[in-house]
Amino acid sequence: MKQVTSLPHPLWRGQQVRDFEGLAASAVGITTYALMDRAGRSAFQQLQLRWPEAQNILVLCGHGNNGGDGYVLAALAKDAGLHVQVCHLGEPSSLSGDAATARNAWLVEQGVSHEVVLANYDVDVIVDGLIGTGLSGEVRPEYQQVISAINHASCPVLALDVPSGLCADTGDVASVAVEADVTLSFVALKQGLFTGQAAQYCGEVVYDGLGIEHEFQQQGQTLVERVEYGQLCGLLKQRHKASHKGHFGKVALAGGNLGMPGALRMAGEACQRTGAGIVKAVTRDENILAMLSGRPELMVQSFNGDDWQLNEVLAWASTLVVGPGLGQDEWAKTLLTRFLDNLLPKVVDADALKLLVEMPQWHDNWILTPHPGEAAHLLGCSIDKVERDRFTAVRNIQQSFGGVVVLKGSGTLIYDGKTLLVANVGNPGMASGGMGDVLSGIIGGLLGQGLSLFDAAALGVCIHGQSADLAAQYGERGLLASDLLPFVRQLVNPKID
Repeated sequence: MKQVTSLPHPLWRGQQVRDFEGLAASAVGITTYALMDRAGRSAFQQLQLRWPEAQNILVLCGHGNNGGDGYVLAALAKDAGLHVQVCHLGEPSSLSGDAATARNAWLVEQGVSHEVVLANYDVDVIVDGLIGTGLSGEVRPEYQQVISAINHASCPVLALDVPSGLCADTGDVASVAVEADVTLSFVALKQGLFTGQAAQYCGEVVYDGLGIEHEFQQQGQTLVERVEYGQLCGLLKQRHKASHKGHFGKVALAGGNLGMPGALRMAGEACQRTGAGIVKAVTRDENILAMLSGRPELMVQSFNGDDWQLNEVLAWASTLVVGPGLGQDEWAKTLLTRFLDNLLPKVVDADALKLLVEMPQWHDNWILTPHPGEAAHLLGCSIDKVERDRFTAVRNIQQSFGGVVVLKGSGTLIYDGKTLLVANVGNPGMASGGMGDVLSGIIGGLLGQGLSLFDAAALGVCIHGQSADLAAQYGERGLLASDLLPFVRQLVNPKID
């Protein structure tokens, strides 16, 4: 069976997969047990591909179909001459349906199913077939103990469909989860594999549609998809030979309160490096020299509370960005109010999001870019609640405030009220100050060049994350936001065939 190395883009909830896979199997004329057999064979193929020297295999099976996949793999491994130990967690007699059939087939092969022994497993590979996609909430204590033992083992782990303990729908880990080296997802990709805590637990995600992927797609629909730079870079068209700076947007950025000129300066340069024609930063008088000395191509306008100064800027601009280094004092509130009252398309970030709670409003012409802390502030809940279900959080913010919402973090989400994109780009090196300011500038620069709100947000997130991945070639620790800028320029100039 051929496995797919490139991952499909549609993402699904676990219940959708459970509802539709049987119908899809029937549509191609196979039974659900034959589908389980295909899954086990695919997993064994993956094991042989990744760890060809492995001789001692431990297969951990639970009471669901995930355990059945494990029993199929175990029988194949034994037939291939490997030493296989199968441990079943729980009472084997509780198995039913296809999983029971798979276990009986293993026993006919003179296999033995042992009770799980909590110890450091001395094997070459562990296969995790404990829980699967049906998990809701914390795993039971007996499973927690086994998962902890797996994570303390010194051998690689292959997770079947979903690492046990990870929620297939949200990417949340309520207690503990298996830290897999490879996760082999069957039939359809589960959305929880690409956001939240998933990056810590999934390892490399591999996909096999088991020969029913096309029929599966006919059974229902999903509005959640993975997004990658390669899908969207075609939005960056080659420029006309007679172009001038007025063709590519006049972007006005507001922020840089006392002591925070760097945030606005980085956002401004990111906007320029993305290709905006003219960029003007509105800030405190005290910051003008620092900003111009660092980036003389920036236009800088002071704001001291006089309307005429701001009227001139807002009449000049075609796109707005507000928030980087804005602060939360009266100066900041006045500046934010004027920018929000303007009907131009805009990006709202950082302190502007915190102030938005005091002046709640709904607009369809803005992009909000909260990190989890700012999202919690917007929703009036805890950060933990946001991170437990990022999909619900981003939907709730969009329903409350409108426009396009970018929920930053591991597996950034982009939502416009209809389509939800998941961008699992970037790396832990991005956990440093100024990264969000650079993202705001990138998105603002794309808006200034005429991209729609949704396209600018999605492509901006992909450019930002991929720039960080390119910059991390020298190491993640010590990565600075400004290190991304040379790679931003590279990515906004894709090679056009």
